Amino acid sequence: MWKEFKEFITGGNVIEFAVAVIMAGAIGLVVTGFVNYVVMPFVGHFTGGMDFKDMKYVLDEAVGKAGEAGYVAENAIMYGSWINTIINLLIVGFVMFLIVKAYNKVKTPPPAPAPAGPSTEDLLTEIRDLLSKK
Repeated sequence: MWKEFKEFITGGNVIEFAVAVIMAGAIGLVVTGFVNYVVMPFVGHFTGGMDFKDMKYVLDEAVGKAGEAGYVAENAIMYGSWINTIINLLIVGFVMFLIVKAYNKVKTPPPAPAPAGPSTEDLLTEIRDLLSKK
């Protein structure tokens, strides 16, 4: 059982999968930073200084002041943060598409198919010719 596990864990697919998961996490963090710190301020500049992460629909206003007795926090739908998440998803998807496309381009081409043998008709013609000679 230990030998089978060792073969499994050192097999190419498991290691490649682990590397892919780690790289996807790292790419996700980079893209999240890119969206939050580069794209969204740029978009906010052209939308009059609006910041998507502050966009919300308040369901219930806050009651009282934070830290005091009886304080109830605001209840809101934070759709601006969701918009940021959707933009993150689109950018991560595009980056992963570019990576897979580049990988497929440098991947070794499949071996050429074996040359096709004679067709059934060619074989039957050959048999006919051999039989007619006898």
